[in-house]
Amino acid sequence: METNVNPLAVILVYFDSKGDRLLYRYPYQTLGQTEVSNDDQRKSRKRNPYAVANTDDLVQTSTHLGAAKSQGQLQGFADEVLSALFAVKPQLCNQKFELKLNDVRFVSHPTLIPHKEQRSGAMAKQQMLINIVFALHAQASYSIVKCYHELSKRLGLALKFEEQRSGYLTEQTAQMARTHDEQQQQPLERTLELIAERCSLAQALRSIFHDLCTTGLLSTSLNHNLTLCFCLPAKAHQLHKKGSMVDPETIDRCLRALKPYHGMLLLVDFAELLDCVPPTGARMLWQLVDAYNPLISLQSMSSNADLSIEHVYKLVSHLVYWAKATIIYPLCETNVYVIAPDAPLHTKSHLVEKFSARFAGMSLFEVISDFSLPTSIGHLTTPLQQPARQGILAQMVIWMLQHHLLMQLHTYVQFMPSEDEFGDSASCSNHLRDAISDEEGEQEQDADELHGSMLSMSSHPLPVPAVLVGGHRRDVSEDHSSLASDNIAVQPSSSHKSNFSITASMSTDNCDSLDSMEDEQKLKELLQVFSDADRAAIRRIPASANVDDLSLLVKLYQMGYFKSEHHLEEIMYFENLRRSQLLQLLDKFRDVLIIYETEDPAIASMYNTK
Repeated sequence: METNVNPLAVILVYFDSKGDRLLYRYPYQTLGQTEVSNDDQRKSRKRNPYAVANTDDLVQTSTHLGAAKSQGQLQGFADEVLSALFAVKPQLCNQKFELKLNDVRFVSHPTLIPHKEQRSGAMAKQQMLINIVFALHAQASYSIVKCYHELSKRLGLALKFEEQRSGYLTEQTAQMARTHDEQQQQPLERTLELIAERCSLAQALRSIFHDLCTTGLLSTSLNHNLTLCFCLPAKAHQLHKKGSMVDPETIDRCLRALKPYHGMLLLVDFAELLDCVPPTGARMLWQLVDAYNPLISLQSMSSNADLSIEHVYKLVSHLVYWAKATIIYPLCETNVYVIAPDAPLHTKSHLVEKFSARFAGMSLFEVISDFSLPTSIGHLTTPLQQPARQGILAQMVIWMLQHHLLMQLHTYVQFMPSEDEFGDSASCSNHLRDAISDEEGEQEQDADELHGSMLSMSSHPLPVPAVLVGGHRRDVSEDHSSLASDNIAVQPSSSHKSNFSITASMSTDNCDSLDSMEDEQKLKELLQVFSDADRAAIRRIPASANVDDLSLLVKLYQMGYFKSEHHLEEIMYFENLRRSQLLQLLDKFRDVLIIYETEDPAIASMYNTK
């Protein structure tokens, strides 16, 4: 799969009023060897006198299809065949051109370019066609083919600009054509080598081919004036994580999920950052680099760099696309990390020596073993540790994140009220309560009669039945009269004070009852957003009686935060909550809220595709 990313060859085809011609191709060493070996084999084989030679289909002849590709290089196609194929008609220019022959796929963007000396009139209609073709493996994915088409298109536009500015393309093509005419008697390899020595355009194409095969990052200068920058993500991201096939669509999906609370982690040194931006964008990049800190968010970096958050998004997205940086959550003590499942931690890994060279006296296996289970940085530090030790631990975590040895886990919340599993037991308890109440029914009835008699005595002096108290029958009226006499004896007569105290107590009770009624009404209104089953499950939780806690729960529920799509850090940022507030709420309503830890799917998707 990795070899399908590399191009087989790059071909330059030119066409004007004089006809078409393949001016340059690279690599070119194997073509002559293939033709010679095919000629030797054809001469050594015994010719069948009754065989009929088919010369109509040049593409399907055995001479040209001995081996379409061998050892990652293009073979078996003659220059005349390729020139005729890629010198397309004007109707096919300025659009994508794709052709598949056997196990080779050719992709390009033919471009029509007017000559510099032509301004107007009939001569202005005469244009030259330039077609820079990339030969790829037929199994190359759609994303890779799309990237190579974009590169061919950019090269065509750059050559068109230089041609209109200084006639660069006319000069280079004329030099290549003269070299072909002068070296007709020489082997084709020697002719193409000589063209590469004389023409800067051929040198640029050769440099582009090598960069695509090695790093996937291009920064080529055309005519010492125009700098062409290009990135092949499927190749560039393998420099940091071998075997990972990162498509542009995956990167775009990750960057669309970029939020102000995210952070940035550089994967290369500062000196390597300028290779991915043109000179015009270097100033803004350096502003961001000066404010770079993996401990702060993008929003803080934009404020420190005096850049808008939109510009920071564009710069960070560019660095991520070019495999110069990655997206993280700012480093802090509450971050939870665990060893990545595909981390290259075998004993012969080159990262072991690299880690020892970076942190003298430290062992990679010993340090990373602390993250065998999900662990936060705060659990690995103590208040008694020296600040220097904590700083070294942060640097080691950053180093392991840069080499994709660790992945961060975020906490997600799912609203899942439990069903009434204890419904039978609850009904049993209700029946038990009813039975107990039935057994004590007579005593409760007597107590009710006693209570009613006392109330009636206070208003109507009617005789009441005697009750059994302490084994003796006593009259309630006697008790009441004695109680009244005691009260009169103890308290002096102050009618206005007693009336005021009674009124104040009644008003306080009324206010409390009104507040409780308002709270109860508000709780009922808040619970209306839930279904009947969910409402019953929430009402069983003691914290649901608190208006503030229930209000916060309903607010987060209505915002859609309890659907396993938003982690705690995102909820904290958008709702302006402290972590302690959120954790307390989750603990109070733990019967209906389920939490679990996993990696951020948007960020993890970049390096999980292979």
